[in-house]
Amino acid sequence: MAAQPYLHEHVTCVRAPATWLSPVHGQMHGGVDGLYVADRRVLSRLAVSFNGSEPDPLRGGATGPDEAVFVGVLRALGDTHTPDPTVWCERTRRTGPRGGSETIVLRNASRMPLTVDVRVAVAADLAPISVVKAGRAQGMPVVAPVPHRAGLTWRGEDGLTVLLTATPVPRNRGGVLFWHAEVPAGASWQARLEITATPPETDGFRPLAPTGPAPWHAEPLVVRADDRRLDRLVRTGVADLGALLLADPTHPPDVYASGGSPWYLTLFARDALWAALLGLPLGTELAGGTLRALARRQGTRLDPGAEEAPGKIPHELRPADAAIFLPPVYYGTVDATPLFVVLLARAWRWGLPRDEVEALLPAVRLALDWLAGHGDPDGDGFVEYVPSGTGLANQGWKDSGDGIQHADGRLAVPPVALAEVQGYAYRAATDGADLLDAFGLPGGDRWRGWARCLADRFRAMFWVSDADGPYPAIALEAGKSTVDGPASNMGHLLGTGLLDPDEERLVADRLAGPALSSGYGLRTLAGTAAGYNPLSYHAGSVWPHDTAIALLGLVRSGHPEAARGLLEGLLAAGAAFDYRLPELYSGESAGAGPVPYPAACRPQAWAAATGPALVQALLGLDVDVFAGRVTLRPVAPSPVGAYQVRGVRLGPGTLSVSVDPAGRVTDVSAPAGLTVDAA
Repeated sequence: MAAQPYLHEHVTCVRAPATWLSPVHGQMHGGVDGLYVADRRVLSRLAVSFNGSEPDPLRGGATGPDEAVFVGVLRALGDTHTPDPTVWCERTRRTGPRGGSETIVLRNASRMPLTVDVRVAVAADLAPISVVKAGRAQGMPVVAPVPHRAGLTWRGEDGLTVLLTATPVPRNRGGVLFWHAEVPAGASWQARLEITATPPETDGFRPLAPTGPAPWHAEPLVVRADDRRLDRLVRTGVADLGALLLADPTHPPDVYASGGSPWYLTLFARDALWAALLGLPLGTELAGGTLRALARRQGTRLDPGAEEAPGKIPHELRPADAAIFLPPVYYGTVDATPLFVVLLARAWRWGLPRDEVEALLPAVRLALDWLAGHGDPDGDGFVEYVPSGTGLANQGWKDSGDGIQHADGRLAVPPVALAEVQGYAYRAATDGADLLDAFGLPGGDRWRGWARCLADRFRAMFWVSDADGPYPAIALEAGKSTVDGPASNMGHLLGTGLLDPDEERLVADRLAGPALSSGYGLRTLAGTAAGYNPLSYHAGSVWPHDTAIALLGLVRSGHPEAARGLLEGLLAAGAAFDYRLPELYSGESAGAGPVPYPAACRPQAWAAATGPALVQALLGLDVDVFAGRVTLRPVAPSPVGAYQVRGVRLGPGTLSVSVDPAGRVTDVSAPAGLTVDAA
């Protein structure tokens, strides 16, 4: 039976749109192992041996987002009479946008010269990433390589070309490269492999590598706290987010965050929008690029097969050669369209240039029209989805088949109106109204009225109760009955304006309770629900971005104590995962920390953006550059001790803040023209 491969014990090196995957020993023997470029596996095998033996691994792991080092000893070589290793291999692997390199160094610390036959066995199956993800690549035939003087070439039937070159020049036979190495005592020998892939010419969306470094490269966000876990979580997340950036193929200056390695190195609207929202402390360039890339592909017609509609923001874009299960441009998402409006309004307040905002207002008006039109197919005032039958069954962020459940385990029956989507829609309508007013366009009053009606309808129809009290249901299903599974989705409502203060307090209490708060973040489904499974994709696992969204909402709505517990949980999870937070994990501890979800992307964009989001939350940071105002309401007392933040990018300048252990701002430096209101 085909099954999705596991990733949790693999080392990932990513520089989008390329990624390496291998176990910690560095050898690539099969399964999910490989070098992937632009959604194709361009190298499926890379195994190094010395005199016919593979190294015994000592250590292997990432040294940065796009680099890893693997060390192994060769016990049959050198001074074999001593228990000490005297000959070892060091492999340094790097990733570039079109492929990667591997440097192999054989070190001889023995008392004698060595003569070693070095072999590197390589192969390429050129499998699409979606076939690998589905577990259907095992046993795929490899493509026969064509030798050339310095290495090998593989060519796919569709025009994909892979070139491997090696220095020094090897002999090769049947996909095996050979060297005869002479290594004096105390010396070393080195070989270097370079792999470059040229994707085929194809219809559809082919992601490009950015033309330069991340926009925040010159002055990155830096945190130094008494609790050093925060420093490392932010630093790793910022670096990973930079490695996951891609460029719009029709306008390369516009960059966006791809979904995550290895499965989602392309444009996923929901992921890219949330990564830009959570990552606003890094500046507005990511938001601007994301919005423009999506606006160029905003729906213009009714197409049931692709689930396209006028004004709708797409869900996923892939090149034709990598789109196996869904259309190359697929619109099956109910939340990307309101989030598009929310991101533009937030980026505007953080300093996105006026001309860039103005150019996107036509797309905003189309998106708002979708909310009240095709986004509400039965006209009842709620934004909902009715799957076409050929795409995704669930079309919110919990898009797995069992992602929307009743408390007794029954699955929701479409059409489905998700709770958090109503919050996004409310915020989109009110933010959209503010944008229209600010730029002298009509319609602001209409959308504020629409938002008020939505809030009234939500209050009347979504609230349910259980033994722990009242809470918002996760959704309404067919017949407008509630889907009462207590779920983390309610956390997304905080700070949107949809709930009144008493309702926000009820949600805050629920999020802080043991049924949802695992100690490592929020469970996606409460532990009291019949369908709870901590190792499911969306029915009990913990997603860092989901917890970060709730954490930000708790701070904005005035519930810092509940926020504190979630923040401490994310720091604990960060330490358990070497500060590279995965896409998701189990919040249940096996005695040594949270348990990995074995197929999770790592790094993943909105998980990486959790670090900058924690900075926003800790500072209680609210920004309105065009009103000339920055508000700081730090969580008090500070859950991380004293801390300093540098490099928060606001418009053309940066913000620096120091906070003492009591949560008081002790020093602040803001861009000229901004007034800081600090508690």
